[in-house]
Amino acid sequence: MITMFLYMVAELSAVNSVINLLTGLDGLPALIVEVVVTTIYTALGGFRVSFVTDNIQGALVLCMIIICTISIGTKSHIDTSLIEPSGLTKATLLGWKLLYILPVAIATNFMFLSPFWMRSFASRTDRDLYIGSTIAGVWIFVILTVTGFTGIIAVWAHGVDKWGPVEEWSSVAFFYLIAELPGWVVGLVLLMVVALSTAVFDSLQSALISTASNDLFRNKLQLRYIRLGVAVLTIPVIVVAIKADASVLQIFLISDIVSAAAIPSLLLGLVDGLYFLNGLDVIVGGCGGILSVFIFGAIYYGSAKAGGELIYMKTLYVDDWGVFGAYVAAPVGGLLFMFACCAVRLAVLWGVSRVKGTRFEGLDRPVVKRGEDEEVENVVERVDEGSEVGKDVRA
Repeated sequence: MITMFLYMVAELSAVNSVINLLTGLDGLPALIVEVVVTTIYTALGGFRVSFVTDNIQGALVLCMIIICTISIGTKSHIDTSLIEPSGLTKATLLGWKLLYILPVAIATNFMFLSPFWMRSFASRTDRDLYIGSTIAGVWIFVILTVTGFTGIIAVWAHGVDKWGPVEEWSSVAFFYLIAELPGWVVGLVLLMVVALSTAVFDSLQSALISTASNDLFRNKLQLRYIRLGVAVLTIPVIVVAIKADASVLQIFLISDIVSAAAIPSLLLGLVDGLYFLNGLDVIVGGCGGILSVFIFGAIYYGSAKAGGELIYMKTLYVDDWGVFGAYVAAPVGGLLFMFACCAVRLAVLWGVSRVKGTRFEGLDRPVVKRGEDEEVENVVERVDEGSEVGKDVRA
């Protein structure tokens, strides 16, 4: 839920930056309208409306990329004399670090967020999921390549210092180029950006509602109270998005450090050979991974304050190994804490069994009892998938 909160902050922060950049207006009114609208139609339509807006989002992305690619290609002209001084063709320490940081951050975070699992569960068959994921992967690669190069184009067309320090505009370089295009293109892009943000924001709201309802209250609290709580939560989301001085990349990496700490322990808990691990070990591992980042930062920088600042990626653009070390400490430290917790737990169970004179059962394999759900699954497996009876049984 903390991760989804940060994603919501990043989403609104990006929209606020784009509105300020393209129009010079305060983005707060637009953010309030967006949040109110998504809250209303998410409450009325639930997950189904999120899937509908995702389809609209895909069409808008495609239209925006085509229009902007043509516009930038005809209006922006690269000055070859600016290529060498920019240094963008040379290796940098941050670039080498990101070759490790981004795959770890993105892969673990994809497993951590509910919206991605929503799409998996929405697939009718595994084949549908494979096809959809493949198509999405190809399109995402193309889109990120096109939009990612706009930063390079912006520098090579105008120089590295045109808009101030690179750190302040690199995450929205695409829109700095858009701002120089004809007014109708700017207006169309602004409309699409808000629509895209709305489609993403409603998925996060839906996922947050379902997670809170199921994981916190075991679906015993009426859904309208959960929705009201999420609606109230959007107030601090807007405030943080307006006040945050971190780049969108930093906000994402803050949320990613949580998943990098938790997911390795969770995945090991799914290995049959490690059956003796339990939920307590995994939770301690995740929390221990975040604590490991703090410990590493405090030692590396020689300050407890700096160790805390490392968790929110304050030194991302500093030419050192702090952030890289954080993304090593999180998964490794999480695994160490998990196994340490498991060892302590088993030692305590062994000690209690010795004191009571009972058999030590800490390393016994768990006994899986056959329940009604498993009986239904066995029936389904025996029924022809293509038959009408099979369809009814599966339903």
